[in-house]
Amino acid sequence: MSTTTTPPVTIADGDIPTEEKRRPRRRRAIRGSRPGWFVYGVLAIVLGGSLFPFYWSFLIGSGDASTIRDPNMSWLPGGNFIDNALAVVNDPAVNFWLALWNSIYSSALIALSVVFFSTLAGWAFAKLRFRGANGLLVFVIATMAVPMQLGVVPLYILFADLGWTGQIGAIIVPALVTAFGVFWMTQYLRQSVPDELIEAARVDGATSFRTFWTIGLPAARPAAAMLGLFTFVTAWNNFFWPFIVLDRQNPTLPVALSLLQSNYFVDYSIVLAGVLLATIPLLILFVFVGKQLVSGIMAGAVKG
Repeated sequence: MSTTTTPPVTIADGDIPTEEKRRPRRRRAIRGSRPGWFVYGVLAIVLGGSLFPFYWSFLIGSGDASTIRDPNMSWLPGGNFIDNALAVVNDPAVNFWLALWNSIYSSALIALSVVFFSTLAGWAFAKLRFRGANGLLVFVIATMAVPMQLGVVPLYILFADLGWTGQIGAIIVPALVTAFGVFWMTQYLRQSVPDELIEAARVDGATSFRTFWTIGLPAARPAAAMLGLFTFVTAWNNFFWPFIVLDRQNPTLPVALSLLQSNYFVDYSIVLAGVLLATIPLLILFVFVGKQLVSGIMAGAVKG
């Protein structure tokens, strides 16, 4: 009995089914769905517009008193920035190092306090059931519509009676908690923590505060990081209330830098050099915290 061998079948390119022909095209389409030159162009414009104020400040801060009034001003930085920065640091009227410490101390304490109390209040509004919760939350949110300028006079009278004018505590105590922080943490905790997890903790015998400490606080970490960072920046840049309640002997950094413009002649090269010195700590903060902040936000998004 003879055996026959079947030769291997080869399929020409023209005989490939239509569906298999389309598969590489689909892959190429997916690989080609990257941002094009238009998207990168728009991002470059936005980045340039964001960096231009810093470059302008450095350009003026590296010149002299006549740089800003020179119609033929060069767009290349000069060589006087270090001298102008030293003039700011060594100015006895500015008291730079004390002002820097006051800004770091008050901003950090305000940020930590706002994060803790806002998370605690947000946990109560989001996960605890008590009478009048919705009305009280609406009242807290409504306080954001009241401008701070309306409360400056009675607040100043209060701290004057307490003997706190000129003290750094006068700018810390009114900012220990914010209505926006409470609203922000309430909305986040409502969506990120399931009620079943809280019920399980209660069954295990955990108290309300222990449930908040072991479940609510770790779950709120991404939102708390964002709230803390932006609260720190807001407190760092706050000028209105510290300018009213503090004095020249115990200022924050924005108040101290305003003293550079209190003379008859304002040297804007020194002023803008001081502004850049006040911005450097914020840039350092974003460099070290930005990566952890984004990773925390992405982790919270994946868990959600």
